[in-house]
Amino acid sequence: MTEPSELPELPVEPVESNPESQRRLYLKKNEERRLLAGHLWIYSNEVDTVKSPLKMCQAGEQVIVHTSRGKPIAMACVNPQSLICARVYSNLPGEMMSVELIERRIAAALALRETFYNEPYYRLIHGEGDWLPGVIVDRYGDYLVMQINTAGMQAVQDLLIEALVLQLKPAGIFLRNSGAFRALEGLPQEDCLAFGEVPDSTTIVENGVRYNIPLKTGQKTGWFYDHRDNRLALQGFSQGKRVLDAYSYLGGWGLNALKGGAEHVTAVDSSSAAVEGGECNAALNDFADKWTGIKGDVGAVLRNLRDGGEQFDVVVLDPPAFIQRAKDKRKGVEKYRSINALASGLLATGGVLVSCSCSHHLVDAELQRAVLHAGRNRGYGVQLIARGHQGRDHPVNAAIPETEYLKAVFARMLG
Repeated sequence: MTEPSELPELPVEPVESNPESQRRLYLKKNEERRLLAGHLWIYSNEVDTVKSPLKMCQAGEQVIVHTSRGKPIAMACVNPQSLICARVYSNLPGEMMSVELIERRIAAALALRETFYNEPYYRLIHGEGDWLPGVIVDRYGDYLVMQINTAGMQAVQDLLIEALVLQLKPAGIFLRNSGAFRALEGLPQEDCLAFGEVPDSTTIVENGVRYNIPLKTGQKTGWFYDHRDNRLALQGFSQGKRVLDAYSYLGGWGLNALKGGAEHVTAVDSSSAAVEGGECNAALNDFADKWTGIKGDVGAVLRNLRDGGEQFDVVVLDPPAFIQRAKDKRKGVEKYRSINALASGLLATGGVLVSCSCSHHLVDAELQRAVLHAGRNRGYGVQLIARGHQGRDHPVNAAIPETEYLKAVFARMLG
């Protein structure tokens, strides 16, 4: 299956639909199997374009999905120019997108988060995992940051905002509607205030650590809640250790290490804003004297540290996705192997490498092999002492493997 390319920006207007006049989307023979099993995506090559020409559909339009035999099975929103040309939002044919429907989804998502978290800092809506395809909402106490990555949800943006206000009564909602996923859908890049007032930054608490988060200018929706549990696990490996936090962003891993009793953290990131943010967060937690931030290309900095004879007891690698698309996998695997090899060269004997990947296309076993090869090339025996995945506020849709993306390997290197 070919990969989607970026689309020219599409006009996506709010859609007002009447179930009595709904357009029908017919699938080819047997193409309903994935949907009946719970998947929410329909690819363009699964649609019978003779019975239901995609070019006749409006971006974001709500349609009734039918099998090849004419049986209605679901409701979906269409983007005729995307490889994923429709995304299911309801299994009830004729159920229109509404504030009430979105409120039900939000209420279910909120109930899950409040089961696990005592403080209002988490991912509230995780796209397909919460049955709102393409919608991301992160909660920072009284403030919400939302990103909409599909034409269907863009068309009901006002309904999403209204439902969030009704359910959570936030002080403000900020839209971070920019990034590669929107480009793939042909949606405009636009960050703006959607409701109330939102400050430039706010402070959250995670695992007993305080972080100042830039809500309007940080990476993606501001913070990466998905590694919360894995960062907490790091605290148990950190007492008295010298730690290297590579791809450090605002210091999430490094500050958890210091919370766990680490002696010192060296944090490396290519972004000046991230390095400065990490230093500020270290000071916020009274760890400024145990923190060194380095700005630069991570690979180059790691090589310089290695060549300078530096060694660490713990090295954390949490890079961006090296594999964005299936066709990039070969080069991406090489990048994971290369950076893990560099990291292993900085570990003292008995040290722990924490290697992460947010690339769905890289499975757990492949990340484990990258760690194993890195250790063996240094002559180390490699002990796998823990594994981690995305947090419970990033639920996996059991029918959609693509929603399970995050992985972490904790490996001890023995001489």
